[in-house]
Amino acid sequence: MKIALLVIYFGVMVAIGLYCRKNATDVDGFVLGGRAVGPWLTAFAYGTSYFSAVVFVGYAGQFGWKYGIASTWIGLGNAIVGSLLTWVILGRRTRIMTQHLDAKTMPQFFAERFKSPALKIGASVIIFIFLIPYTASLYNGLSRLFGMAFNIDYSVCILLMAVLTAVYVIAGGYMATAINDFLQGIIMLIGIVAVIAAVLVSKGGLMTALDGLARVSDETVSATPGIFASMFGPDPLNLFFVVVLTSLGTWGLPQMVQKFYAIKNEKAIQKGTVISTLFAVVIAGGSYFLGGFGRLFSDQIDIAKNGFDSVIPTMLSGLSPFMIALVVILVLSASMSTLSSLVIASSSTLTIDFLKGHFIKDMSEKKQVLLMRILIVVFIAISAVLALVQYKSSVTFIAQLMGVSCGALAGAFLAPFLYALYSKKVTKAACWVCFIFSSVLMILNMLIRPNFPPIMQSPINSGAIAMLAGLVIVPIVSAFTRKPDQKLVDDAFACYEKPTSVAQKTALGSK
Repeated sequence: MKIALLVIYFGVMVAIGLYCRKNATDVDGFVLGGRAVGPWLTAFAYGTSYFSAVVFVGYAGQFGWKYGIASTWIGLGNAIVGSLLTWVILGRRTRIMTQHLDAKTMPQFFAERFKSPALKIGASVIIFIFLIPYTASLYNGLSRLFGMAFNIDYSVCILLMAVLTAVYVIAGGYMATAINDFLQGIIMLIGIVAVIAAVLVSKGGLMTALDGLARVSDETVSATPGIFASMFGPDPLNLFFVVVLTSLGTWGLPQMVQKFYAIKNEKAIQKGTVISTLFAVVIAGGSYFLGGFGRLFSDQIDIAKNGFDSVIPTMLSGLSPFMIALVVILVLSASMSTLSSLVIASSSTLTIDFLKGHFIKDMSEKKQVLLMRILIVVFIAISAVLALVQYKSSVTFIAQLMGVSCGALAGAFLAPFLYALYSKKVTKAACWVCFIFSSVLMILNMLIRPNFPPIMQSPINSGAIAMLAGLVIVPIVSAFTRKPDQKLVDDAFACYEKPTSVAQKTALGSK
């Protein structure tokens, strides 16, 4: 049954990739789907890129174990801050200005917005360096579940996921990814609801499970009775930093923001906001809610030996063969959708922002698409090798690997991108300071972590601090550095002032 479901799933993914080849003949079609992607596809592409094995296996397991049922706040933060507010604050403005500047990637946006090729190169280098460990983290969580369900070697899991993702992304580009993301999102919605119900039933139902969780005690964490069933858990401050990293971080991640470049129209943005938020409530809220009951399985879990990534697979190991097959496809869907989004972001950035015009002067549309397809293979191969190396190294937790990457990327880009959409006062110097500060902070966190203050030794906390610091750094540096050229700024913001006709139910006329 498990093998049959997987074969059907893989067949559908590849068929969609081949079907979408006609939409991937030029750069705009390959990278953005011709900027004509509807609300359902965009919302599901956003959601499935947001939540992967990193969330379902890594974060839900680790933070559910640490904070108990209070970890559900992380999922709710993802829905409200990471989805709803992101769409409301960034969606429309990103779509309008990126089309006005003819920007297809985040580095290209910085280059055109500030007329700075150097900013484009700097941003593309940061993206390429930090997206690789982010991508490698996807394989690890998947391997845990494949190992539980099929008892197959870890390297086979990596090869399978890498090859199949490469096939449909190379063939169909962004449109194939968006359609596959939609189907994968449906699988994720059905799967997470079914899995939560099955796990709770195995522990006697919701109220019995909550009662059991309230009876769990761990003197090394807290002496307060029932702390793991409380509203804010044993460590509210560190829980807050996790909410910031996983929620606010999406505002600066290239593979997430790029979804707004491709959305079709105003109506699609309005619908997409609602769909994306509800999707996040179910998937993120459900994942962390499920992880919150991890300590009920403490008699089967050895954290010291197997790490936090073993929590969710252990919780699921006693389910029926059909449920295990559904879980495997759920996490495979989440991971492949995120992987496809990451490799498109990295390959397009390297081609359009780094190689074109700097190392390869004359590059036609056809050559750019071909090079992006080649780089997708290279990027997937590098991340797969890194995943194998990481599996045998001392960095065993998914959350650590993703925390460093997410902190560096979102810390570097969140504030410059947000302020560049809204403020005419942002300077190139402010962007550079934010780029360098966040990148250096996260690299140092990897290299000399024990020398950091206790609150910043966690890459999660350092990443959250990098993002929040950027929101202060950019306006302060902009106030004391050379002002941008007024004509350049006025031209960039002119796109917001273009008159457009709307129905009277949206705005009253002058007469």
